[in-house]
Amino acid sequence: MRKRNPVLHGNQRGTQRLLAGIGAILLLAVLAWATMQVLEPVFHTRVVITTGADKGIYRGFADRYAPILRRDGVTLDIRSSSGSIENYQRLANPNSEYDVGFIQSGTVRPKETDNLQTIAAVSYEPIWVFYRADTVVDQLSQLRGKRVSIGVPGSGLINVSQLLLDYSGITRDNATLLEMDAASAYRGLEKGELDAAFFIGRPDAPMQRTLLNSDLKLMSFAQADALVQKFPSLSKVTFPRASTSIVDDLPKTDVTLLAATALLVAKDTVHPAIVYLLLEAAREVHSREDYFAPIATFPNLNTEEFPISSESTRYFQSGRPFLHRYLPFWLVSFIERRLLILLPFAAALAALVQALPRLVEARAKRPLMATYRELKSLEDELWSDPNPTREKIVHWRDAIESIDTRASRMRVPQRYLKDVYALKQAIDVVRNRILHAAAGQQR
Repeated sequence: MRKRNPVLHGNQRGTQRLLAGIGAILLLAVLAWATMQVLEPVFHTRVVITTGADKGIYRGFADRYAPILRRDGVTLDIRSSSGSIENYQRLANPNSEYDVGFIQSGTVRPKETDNLQTIAAVSYEPIWVFYRADTVVDQLSQLRGKRVSIGVPGSGLINVSQLLLDYSGITRDNATLLEMDAASAYRGLEKGELDAAFFIGRPDAPMQRTLLNSDLKLMSFAQADALVQKFPSLSKVTFPRASTSIVDDLPKTDVTLLAATALLVAKDTVHPAIVYLLLEAAREVHSREDYFAPIATFPNLNTEEFPISSESTRYFQSGRPFLHRYLPFWLVSFIERRLLILLPFAAALAALVQALPRLVEARAKRPLMATYRELKSLEDELWSDPNPTREKIVHWRDAIESIDTRASRMRVPQRYLKDVYALKQAIDVVRNRILHAAAGQQR
């Protein structure tokens, strides 16, 4: 019979202990992670949004979103910026505190590594060109040699105005292009220091109301169709006659404008529950009547600037999911952030609890099973040698007595004592087989 190598057996036991230790460490790590997940705040009640100028269109949107989100216990932390480009830069920075913001279509070139997603397109942003001249200006190419304000750095307006002017042949080489905010540009026009200026915003915004009721002239884009074809991120819209004043019939004709689209964009790490709240706020704010679109045109997903949020796709197809529709935000957030995390862990823990008795039993019976294997190996050796030598029989007798001694000294839980006596009966069977072989050898 093959004797066990004590050194090898000791190495195996050491390896088993090492593996058991590693398993225990991993289990503790999983338990610690699960505990941290449970102890972490159930949901975030503060959303940081980057908007634009303090009195701009984006700030107005955020101010209207804030009380809607507050109904569900969420605070909208509104941060001003220079405009669309700075908003994009803030959101594209993975280490920034900003969660969501407004970005003007056509002003940035998104990258896959930005990890940003569109929640919804929320409004048209009309582009206005006001000018001072005795003649009608309806083409941007007529601004050659003029002094023109194009917006401030970091804003979406400066990008789109430069794009349109460049396509129309107007550059810094043949015109004076000045970077000015809306208030400064308006004062420059009034004082005659500027010939034309680009503005962006809704007709009901304070600056637009001031401009529309002034003596300044508003340019109608005669080439709007061609410009929209060239720049698909822009849309052609009409500011109807007398929209400013029915009494004074201002403007006295329909005015054709170009419009960008305001996009509500978020980091893809924003929790789905927050996305649904923002969608509800956007629908409440933007689905009403609009100067340039029928009721319920906005919000929509008619944009390809950034990937569309999966929650937005689901929302526009079938509305808010069941839980979000009937349960308060805090409870939905708890279910999604905690229960959905803990369920797989609970399932794994249940499986471990079920397997634990079997593992304990296997460990308790390990000495028994090892002795049974040794006994079976000895029995196989007996059957494989029908004519053993005297030395072989002596070896077998020593082996069976060694096995019997170890079985007698075996320490197992009381419930396994019957297995020990079953082992001793099996030892007697093999011992008798050895005695029978010895008797045959003597004959």
